[in-house]
Amino acid sequence: MWQKEYERKADEEIQAWQKRILKRSNLFNRMSKKAQNKINGMIPAKVHKVITEAIKNMVKATLFGSNLTTNKTKSTGMRLDERDDLLKEKLSSYRKTAVAEGAGTGAGGIFLGLADFPLLLSIKMKFLFEAAAVYGFDTNEYEERLFILHIFQLAFSNDQKRKETFHIIENWDEEKKTLVDMDWHVFQQEYRDYIDLVKMLQLIPGFGAIVGAYANYNLLDQLGETAMNAYRMRYIKK
Repeated sequence: MWQKEYERKADEEIQAWQKRILKRSNLFNRMSKKAQNKINGMIPAKVHKVITEAIKNMVKATLFGSNLTTNKTKSTGMRLDERDDLLKEKLSSYRKTAVAEGAGTGAGGIFLGLADFPLLLSIKMKFLFEAAAVYGFDTNEYEERLFILHIFQLAFSNDQKRKETFHIIENWDEEKKTLVDMDWHVFQQEYRDYIDLVKMLQLIPGFGAIVGAYANYNLLDQLGETAMNAYRMRYIKK
């Protein structure tokens, strides 16, 4: 009885989260996106292709490594509230790691700041693998690794792509049948555009340490909320 009540409360939280993420961005973010689109339009197609391949390979390598090195939580028989509490504990740990990494690379200026991108990406992906295990999903299966990438894209995309990605996640059992791979060009561009401004500030020596720590805290927080609610939706539908 109590568990049913908890699931009802979780469902209400999912609905509130859905409204927040599907809400139109504020004016500043919309103007920033327009400016970024203009800049991206000036970059030659060959350069976009090189960047896309680099990030695609980086993400795939991170996915492979994370699947091998992540400690898969034995969550068989756990209630939803126990899974939620466990994920919050793991998020707290990963957030501390991301804050320390952001402060360290931010304090180093341009050269260490550039290293932040792959390091933070690795932290985020490892967290998502842990999240999948907490809710009882097997990341040895290709479709579950694809689901992880869609969670990532949902957390770090603009308005239109966020709506499209949410629809895929909400209807995963049907949508996964038509999916073969990610649109890597869109994936990398959405992610870069989302974090560009704050990561540029992180390259400023001294000031960058503060920005890096604060940015990484918020980026992990956002990813954690997205992952929890995405997996909750699937868990409750089981």
